[in-house]
Amino acid sequence: MPRALWFQPPRRVLVLFVVVTMVPATALAWLSWQLLKQDRALESQRLQERLDHAADLIAAALDRRLAEAADRLPSLAEPAADALVVTCLPRGIDVQPEGRLLYYPVLSPTPEPPTRVFDAGEALEFQQQDYAAAGAEYRALARGTDPLVRASALVRLGRVLRKAGRRQEALDVYETLAQAGPTPVGGVPGDLLARLARLAVLEALGQASEAERTARALQTDLQHGRWTLDRVTYQFYSQEVERRLGAASPPAADRQGALALAAAVDTLWDEWQAIRRGEGSPRGRHSVWVHGRAVLLLWMSTPDALTALVAGPAYVESQWRGAWQGLGVTVALVDTASHMVFGQAVPPGEPQAVRAMADTGLPWTLRVASADPVADLAQLAGRRRLLLAGLAMMGVVVLVGSYFTARALTRELAVARLQSDFVSAVSHEFRTPLTSMRHLTELLDRGVVSEEDRRKQYYAALSQETSRLHRLVESLLNFGRMEAGALEYRLERVNIAELIEEVVAEFRQERSADGQRIELDADGPMPELRADREALGRALWNLLDNAVKYSPGDTAVRVDLERTGREVVIHVCDQGPGIPAAEQKQIFRKFARGAAARASHIKGTGIGLAMVQHIVRAHHGEVRLDSQPGKGSTFTIVLPGPQSRHGKGTACCAPAGE
Repeated sequence: MPRALWFQPPRRVLVLFVVVTMVPATALAWLSWQLLKQDRALESQRLQERLDHAADLIAAALDRRLAEAADRLPSLAEPAADALVVTCLPRGIDVQPEGRLLYYPVLSPTPEPPTRVFDAGEALEFQQQDYAAAGAEYRALARGTDPLVRASALVRLGRVLRKAGRRQEALDVYETLAQAGPTPVGGVPGDLLARLARLAVLEALGQASEAERTARALQTDLQHGRWTLDRVTYQFYSQEVERRLGAASPPAADRQGALALAAAVDTLWDEWQAIRRGEGSPRGRHSVWVHGRAVLLLWMSTPDALTALVAGPAYVESQWRGAWQGLGVTVALVDTASHMVFGQAVPPGEPQAVRAMADTGLPWTLRVASADPVADLAQLAGRRRLLLAGLAMMGVVVLVGSYFTARALTRELAVARLQSDFVSAVSHEFRTPLTSMRHLTELLDRGVVSEEDRRKQYYAALSQETSRLHRLVESLLNFGRMEAGALEYRLERVNIAELIEEVVAEFRQERSADGQRIELDADGPMPELRADREALGRALWNLLDNAVKYSPGDTAVRVDLERTGREVVIHVCDQGPGIPAAEQKQIFRKFARGAAARASHIKGTGIGLAMVQHIVRAHHGEVRLDSQPGKGSTFTIVLPGPQSRHGKGTACCAPAGE
């Protein structure tokens, strides 16, 4: 049934369909959307709850481990790499392990020899510029027993030898001073002074390779904290060595870490001084950012000393990474200046749990995120796919139900429309003969017709209309019995050629007034068939009746009979408007009529072709249709017959115009 029928009055069917199908479908779509939103919100909430729980566990574990580390500070003598144990005392600083601190925030005072010992030599050197006499004076002092005087004399002796151009002798003097060890000279270790001076002499002598080896050895000792230096002295000597080496020997990879630890110890000393003034906290945790990295300060103090752990990020990770192992999360520690102490920043938009320093008492802000967001999303996506599958099944049920509902309604509407058309068509079919019969009967009853010949014509017309009405009634009754399966076919041996000639002759006689030509062509002798004579004749009559209705008045309707193999074929050909391909299957349904019939207001009940198909199928045959719009139609009845020696024939007629 065309969709346009849905929009024809009464439109309550369309409204009913919308209410029954579209409203539940819309409700299901809305419910699905709400369920998905709630499921996503629930998934986010569960993930956030898991991260919050992990963050609380990690914060508690870190706090506990930091407290345990602070309690162990007095007995913690040898920490792992990237960490120092520092003890601040009124007299200065002790560091464990020794030699790991590049420079110190404060140094203990170092003894110096009396300056009057060198007055004579310095007068010869600077006032008289008698370098030979000054050198002899310094050399005599260098042979003394006081190590402080001896080291200072060697420094002055090397200086005057360089001024006198005696560089090789100066090298020997500096070598002697270097072997004397870290005896202080002007607050600087003597061997450090000697090695830097020796480096300068080697450069002046042009001994580049020896100078580079000396510079590299000096740089290595500086970077490993060989001497106890203050920050200014360390920076001066480091810069001098780096200036001479340039890019030839880059600093050691761990130098930045060592510099960060030294700078953090400076901060710790300031904290100790504040505590001594009563301004600081005796126990504390603090993260400082120096030289591009974070350093943890963990201390506890008494009135006489402060003991602290100064730890870099490598130590923090190695000691406390276990606080979040096995939780399936990643951890980022951020200091007060938003520097990343450990871990990586969480990408924007990803769920995370944040614990601020003020809430946890930790020296960092704690950020916790999922270690494998893809796996979390995959797990959540599995639940979502299950939910979507259930919703999809419900949607399929609704769609299938809507389809079958629409199909059932369409069929009911089509049947109702066809039945309405059928009643209207039958009424018209009955009305025409009844009107003619009533009119003729009234004329005869009033005696208007006096001539005998005229009366005979009227009686003949009455008989013809009565036969027509009887045939119509019988067709309806027979169709009803066919539909109910109550019609019994009386099969007998029938000469098919004689039967067709009789039906055609009878049809010519009844429809002679229409002026339509009925042409019959039989191809040779035909076999006898077992058939119901009356039913088969009715089928042929219906095909002839349709052909005459749809053919123009000056054209011929052809009936061709032929035998093809073991089949008997009857063709009924007209030159009417033809039947579109879309209607060729529908017209064999009961009450169905083509668009051309409705447009041309051609009379008919819509059951003729349905009866033809029913009758032919009851005879184990088939009905075929060959039609094109504007070229007429050919209806073919194919009936099974006895085996014949003839080959297959061809249709004796084709649609008109071909």
